[in-house]
Amino acid sequence: MPEIINLLSDTVTHPTEQMRKAMYEAEVGDDVVQMDPTVIKLQKLAAEKVGMEDSLFVPSGTMGNLIALMCHCPAGKEIFLEATSHINRLEGGGVARVAGLMPYQIYSDHGIINPDDLRAAIRKEDVHHPDLGMIAIENTHNFGGGTVHPIEYLKEYRNIADRYNLKFHMDGARVFNAAAYLGVDVKEIVKHTDSVQFCLSKGLSSPVGSMLAGTREFIAQALKVRKMLGGGMRQVGILAAAGIISLTQMTDRLAEDHRLAKKLAEGLSQLDGITIDLEHAQTNLIFMTFDSNSSKNGEYFGSEMKEKYGVLCGVRNSGSIRVVTHRQISNQDVDYVLDCARKVMD
Repeated sequence: MPEIINLLSDTVTHPTEQMRKAMYEAEVGDDVVQMDPTVIKLQKLAAEKVGMEDSLFVPSGTMGNLIALMCHCPAGKEIFLEATSHINRLEGGGVARVAGLMPYQIYSDHGIINPDDLRAAIRKEDVHHPDLGMIAIENTHNFGGGTVHPIEYLKEYRNIADRYNLKFHMDGARVFNAAAYLGVDVKEIVKHTDSVQFCLSKGLSSPVGSMLAGTREFIAQALKVRKMLGGGMRQVGILAAAGIISLTQMTDRLAEDHRLAKKLAEGLSQLDGITIDLEHAQTNLIFMTFDSNSSKNGEYFGSEMKEKYGVLCGVRNSGSIRVVTHRQISNQDVDYVLDCARKVMD
């Protein structure tokens, strides 16, 4: 048995040996006064990578999203977002408590908002309604099962934003996974937005950090908000050095994670008691559903896989489990997990 197979998330990826060497050798300065040369290099590279004018290195994706909301919208305005999105459900309520925005939750099919539903959500000017502010989407969408927004939808969101004078932000924590799935340059996805946040610390294997990209004016404002939120860092080039390798070497290999996820999903779906929506298992996230009333439910499966076989799964509740492929999961690991799952469910 392998020592441990960790399918909890792609956030568990360790930095590569090359990243560790680059971090050790990184040239550093004080980034709060914009004098860290490695951070400056990373920010220029990230902006070029996604086709934006400028970018900012931030400690986390949650902070990057919050900064974007605060820069795009004064408090009290309305933000249109998908009901199960990360900003709405998994960022501690910062959209309301810190940014002071009023979430308009739109329910969707696997996290992908139908443009017609977005249009229907936008109400006429009325003293009873908050002022219109912005649109925010998550691409890929976590709770949707790692689903990817069609580019035609992104174009429609842009058209709607322009018509109603809304800002359009993308929580692109895994946007490079979306690009890999669609087989396009990430610029083709991001170009429809006013800003994008993407993580270096998930499938791209950096130990920490995310990037926020947009116009130069937007990033200048974002720099001030980052400082206000406590995100100003000093000799952070040590971390930025890993991010440079993430962007130059790790984006092209994400298709392998998707291939292994598909193999894993197809194998698991053949087991009695496990259901997987294969149509929407598009990238590296797999959601397994169980009969919560069965003795072999999700909690049982997760416990048995961990205790007997050393496989860590993301047990959400008795009826649902998420597993995630990433750089540290091999083809042999997937074979082992499928063999263990058969034994648990037989």
